[in-house]
Amino acid sequence: MECNLTSGKIESSLIKFSLPMIVGNLIQQLYNMADTLIVGKGIGPDALAAVGSSYALMVLLTSIVLGLCIGSSVVFSQLYGANKIDDMKISIYNAFVFTALFSFIINSISFLMLDNFIKWLNIPQQAVEMTREYLKIILGGMFFVTIYNFVAAVLRSIGNTVMPLVFFAVAAFTNIILDIAFVMHFGMGVAGAAIATVISQALSAICITVYFFAKGKNLCPEKRHLHFDKKLLKSVINNSSLTAIQQSIMNFGILLVQGLVNSFGFYASAAFAVVVKIDAFAYMPAQDFGNAFSTFVAQNYGAKAFDRIKKGAIAALKISSIFCVIASVIVVVFSRELMLMFINEQETAIINIGVQYLYIVGTTYIGIGILFLLYGFYRGLGRSQMSIVLTIISLGSRVALAYLLSSSSMGMLGIWYAVPIGWALADIFGIYKMRGIFIGGL
Repeated sequence: MECNLTSGKIESSLIKFSLPMIVGNLIQQLYNMADTLIVGKGIGPDALAAVGSSYALMVLLTSIVLGLCIGSSVVFSQLYGANKIDDMKISIYNAFVFTALFSFIINSISFLMLDNFIKWLNIPQQAVEMTREYLKIILGGMFFVTIYNFVAAVLRSIGNTVMPLVFFAVAAFTNIILDIAFVMHFGMGVAGAAIATVISQALSAICITVYFFAKGKNLCPEKRHLHFDKKLLKSVINNSSLTAIQQSIMNFGILLVQGLVNSFGFYASAAFAVVVKIDAFAYMPAQDFGNAFSTFVAQNYGAKAFDRIKKGAIAALKISSIFCVIASVIVVVFSRELMLMFINEQETAIINIGVQYLYIVGTTYIGIGILFLLYGFYRGLGRSQMSIVLTIISLGSRVALAYLLSSSSMGMLGIWYAVPIGWALADIFGIYKMRGIFIGGL
């Protein structure tokens, strides 16, 4: 069940630990792509625009929950690396209460602000009602998202990335089957797609929770651990809230870009709904590898194995670069074929916009790959505030440039070119600061 990353060959340890996470999220992206395909071809472009715009908002909300869980897992990993198991159990209890409470507040606000969100997103009029219907159902299942991600974060903090993968895979394939049944067979429209998603989320949450209490008894907090510890709670709140802020800033920036893209009309909105899924699928391995690297750094930081962290950074950069180069080649070479997976061939305007985007952004995935590693490095050291700085640089410059360039003669091209420029600026700053940390000593 456990995997100690403070010993053994670095390259093989990182790959072995990250592989289940990568496979799990590739399955998730396969599901997202299947969902988009079923909605796009089973219902039509209006539904595709609705689900695509909803996706941007749901990623923002989910990223807050995910950020809380990832940030908490850094504390768990550091305590695990230092062999402070009792403190780890107390921190698990503290983190769960904080995460559950915060998630409930965010979800409640989202229900109350739903119409405002739809307005801010500049959603095409023909897709507004579908978007509202879809989001109401999806928001009802956010509790299950919180449960699954929290328990998965606990398991991953001690090196168990296999079981979260297993339960997620079962849920993802269930979701696809239900999508086909509800949308294609029963004709339930976007509501059917949303209900299928909530059912699968509930399944993954229930399965991983049952497993944790059945097999992870050595990690389960006992009665003596169920109290608030001021020092541990502060550490949990600092790490989780800063990571949640970083994640939400990143996705809020994407949400602003989504609104800008939607202002260019229905074709742009539909095309963007597809390319963001292709993007996510392409660079997801690099993102998961960055999260795995964060656990590696956290465990070794807790064990005070500082030289191993330095060697791990070099090894991680090489591995991530290989992931990104392969992804770039595939996306650029097969850009049109990828678009045709989701859009009927006669929708040439949508396809051409998507291909244009993929040609520009797809060649630069190495930029986001390096950025994910930098996020993981600073989180693992407990310096999540630096991840926020990098996110502000990356997304701030991207959003500013997108609005500036798109208002010029470049039009939509300006939005696309803003993406790699933002990544590059954040990478340069993050590497400069990392070099200073290694020279000055961890």
